[in-house]
Amino acid sequence: MADIHIEREHRMDLTDARKTAQLWVQQAEEKFDMRCTYESGLEIDQVNFTRSGVSGTLKVSQDKFEIDARLGFLLGAFKDRIESEILKNLDTLLAQPAEPAHSSSSEAL
Repeated sequence: MADIHIEREHRMDLTDARKTAQLWVQQAEEKFDMRCTYESGLEIDQVNFTRSGVSGTLKVSQDKFEIDARLGFLLGAFKDRIESEILKNLDTLLAQPAEPAHSSSSEAL
């Protein structure tokens, strides 16, 4: 097994950080077939994610995003590549302004 730990600080308020986390969840579900559950807290939200060979958490606070993932045996061989892709995707999300997960104003987040 291989573990990945990533922390990224941000300068968003918690509301915008939550919107960014929801975009991350949407991408994880659509692009990587992850099953995600989002748990809101007073100061920290937590996303639990899983799929065959991967499980982990994304913690979202007012000042940082923290990802911990555990890769199974087969995916462990690709740890560096997977970690690099996670970093790239997270950095891209953090660099853009938070937007609702759907563009239609009639759809709820």
